[in-house]
Amino acid sequence: MKHGAIFDMDGTLFDTERLYQDSWMALAEEFGQIPNPDFPKAVCGSSGTNMRNIIHTYYPEIDAERFMQCCIARVAQMVETEVPYKPGVKEILSYLRDQGIKIAVASSNSHAQIEKNLRLAGIREYFDVIAGGDEVENSKPAPDIFLLAAARLGCAPEECYVFEDGTNGLRAGAAAGCTTIMIPDLTPPTEELRAICDGVYDSLLVARAALEQASQQR
Repeated sequence: MKHGAIFDMDGTLFDTERLYQDSWMALAEEFGQIPNPDFPKAVCGSSGTNMRNIIHTYYPEIDAERFMQCCIARVAQMVETEVPYKPGVKEILSYLRDQGIKIAVASSNSHAQIEKNLRLAGIREYFDVIAGGDEVENSKPAPDIFLLAAARLGCAPEECYVFEDGTNGLRAGAAAGCTTIMIPDLTPPTEELRAICDGVYDSLLVARAALEQASQQR
């Protein structure tokens, strides 16, 4: 077993990635654009300058900063009273904590929004540290946020699991040198993603069972 476990938030812990996907498409129309179905997946997991650059690539005429802030605000309003979590969240978090493994969230969301969502979902107590997209210079697929989370846990990156659902996040976890595990949400496990992942599991429940089985075999 590793010493640390780092979780992405949207699409991994919470069933919220589809809220972003739908919001990006709806907002494109509101901003007078023809919605590009490839954009939501391209922008998934990004933040800050990287997100603005992706927006400019797909929608050159849009005010990227306003477009970005409108989407963030829209989704924040949607989860104001309830944050639906994915199957197996509490089970895997409880298991890791019982094994003495330190746990972090590393999300492209702001530190404050991560904190709010975790508390609203009633799972803040499981996490030792948080790393937000507003705390790093380069967003996923750069490894910065996972390196920050590992440092805050007091662990070397290679001693950490990363649980992710999106392409940018999986690339970031692999680039950081972490043991990267894919829990597919809206992105299917392509050959490229399987090649950079140490495991692909249908849910966090299945991932938890795999970790326990591997531990018992040692």
